[in-house]
Amino acid sequence: MSKPKLLDLFCGAGGAARGYQRAGFYVVGIDNRPQPHYVGDEFIQADALEYVAAHGQEFDVIHASPPCQGYSQMRYLKWLHDREYPLLIPETRAVLQTTNALWVIENVSNSPLMGAELCGAALGLPIRRHRRFESNILLLFPPCPGHTVMYAGKSQMSQRGRNGGIMGIPPDCDPRRAMNVEWMSLRETRQTIPPAYTEFIGRFLMEAIS
Repeated sequence: MSKPKLLDLFCGAGGAARGYQRAGFYVVGIDNRPQPHYVGDEFIQADALEYVAAHGQEFDVIHASPPCQGYSQMRYLKWLHDREYPLLIPETRAVLQTTNALWVIENVSNSPLMGAELCGAALGLPIRRHRRFESNILLLFPPCPGHTVMYAGKSQMSQRGRNGGIMGIPPDCDPRRAMNVEWMSLRETRQTIPPAYTEFIGRFLMEAIS
């Protein structure tokens, strides 16, 4: 295979996958649920951490986006407060450190990742969605231009327009178009990251591989 192989854990519909593809990777997605809209090169339905423990050595790079709900500031809202969500970052980090691959873990700003934040606005996107990235290589991100409103809040959804108050998306903007994920359903856009994030990170990874 001419392209480096990247394993996309907790892949969802493939926002991260599309960015890594644009950076030049062959991407294999892993998720414990069917993902009919996944846009990577291959999809395997499996437990992400079990799969990487068994097959992680077969890949040049591993990207992981563990479930973010347990770390998100939204968990304190009334209608989510009584729910329990898995906190998989420590376990994910531990299994990635057993491989010889380069790796990246992505999650929300409030997560315990030991890395910098990247904002869509810093990459020229019309969104204000911050994500934190931890890696075993150095990642340098452009600074966030700063924001006064993060476009969120269920109580304001009636005033939000057609996107229903999705975090970081202007109220009258189509979130799929804003994030360049037109193949996804509206529900899938709520937890994805725009491909621009991982396309940017993918350049660092390609340089580290070469």
